[in-house]
Order: sequence, then C-alpha cells, then structure tokens
Amino acid sequence: MKRDLGHPGGSLSIADILTVLYFKEMNINVKDLKDENRDRFVLSKGHAAPALYATLYEKGILSDDDMKGFRQINGILQGHPDMKHTPGIDMSTGSLGQGVSTAVGMALAGKLDKKDYRVYTILGDGELEEGQVWEASMSASHYKLDNLCFIIDNNNLQIDGPITEVMNSYPIDKKFESFGFNVINIDGHNFEDIEKAFDNARITKLKPTAIIAKTIKGKGVSFMENQVGWHGKAPSEEQYKQAIEELDA
Repeated sequence: MKRDLGHPGGSLSIADILTVLYFKEMNINVKDLKDENRDRFVLSKGHAAPALYATLYEKGILSDDDMKGFRQINGILQGHPDMKHTPGIDMSTGSLGQGVSTAVGMALAGKLDKKDYRVYTILGDGELEEGQVWEASMSASHYKLDNLCFIIDNNNLQIDGPITEVMNSYPIDKKFESFGFNVINIDGHNFEDIEKAFDNARITKLKPTAIIAKTIKGKGVSFMENQVGWHGKAPSEEQYKQAIEELDA
C-alpha cells in the first residue's frame, strides 16, 4: 500500500476494533464471501478504508498485488470502500451518514428473512453531525434490531478540529440511550474491553447496541497521536520510516 495516500489518523484509531471484529467476533467464510449467513460489516467512516484493507489482507482476502494498487487507476482499492470491485466489502461508503443507514437496512432485512447474521458498522464521532445518523438510529430502535451493533470511533477529532469546537456531539452515550440503544462505553484500544462489549451486544435482546469506543487518532505513531493534521496528511520518507519502526515495536 502506498504510504503517501489515504487517511492515517482515523485508520489507526480503529485498527484494534477491526482486529477483534474480523479475527474474533464476526462469522465470515473467506472461501465464500457472499455466504447469505455471513455477518456483515459497513465502514460508515469510509475514509478509513486503509485500516479495512489492511485487515482484509491479514485475513487472506486481499493479496500483495491488491495492496500495491491502493488508490491507483488500475487497482481495486479505492480511497473509499467499493463493493463492486473489492472482495470482502459489503457496502460502498464515503458520504458520511449513509453507511450507517445501510447497516440498519441490512439488519432489518435479516430480521424479515429470519436470518441469524449480525451487522456491524463503524462511524466517526464527527459523523454524528449528520442528521441521517439519527434518522437511522431512530429506525434501528423502532424495529428492535438487536442484530445490529454501532461502534463509534470517539477519537474527538475530525478534519476541521476537535468535535467539541466544530459541532459538539457530547454526551454521545446519553444521546444513543435516549434513542433506545443498549450503550457500552469502552477503551477502543483495549482488546478485553472490545471483546466484552461485543459479547454484551450479542446477548442483548430487543434493542440495538451502540459501543462508544474512546480512541486515539493516529494511535501507535507518536507524532500522529491526537494531532488533527494527520486526518489525511501524507508522511515524508523519514516520518514513514519512524512510523513503521514504532508500529513494529
């Protein structure tokens, strides 16, 4: 994957959550990615696609050649997830708010079809400024979609600065509670916390779950952590080498 493209900050903040989802939580058959009984995942904050592609690569779904074509004209990995050309992608996303709405539709379809699959979606805390998120939340609660789990990447930063300054969405947990969700607050970088939250969501009945994951933008790279400038900034050669050394460590 080219190091000079993408959104490193918001990708690193959800890497731990994706790891638990794809290697512990979700029922996915890598040999049949369209299995009707598979769990579904929607990356509503589609700009964090690099983290999803890396996860699919580690899962054995994407190849070395696929990764080298990231955001290249002849590659299959666009800057945002594309369900038509990329294996393992359940929904094309990019316009904030729309992914989470689609996830609600998937979960409702599962209920109507009497399927056992679960639907997971990650959305950013800045994305909560989209009214469509709350329309989707109202629908999820109304239809008692206990097969649906929202994960909010609460790194407190969006492209223009802290969410408290751009458009304050706190208290996030109380808002989702008021919409009828089972709400869980966790450390989004603590694997035990993440696993327990998914366990809780799975046994909760008659209401959807919202996991508010407190995360760090740029997690694992010292000069990126909690720095709004790394929302979509490209590292220099020297910064790239330092980042890889720190992540490897």
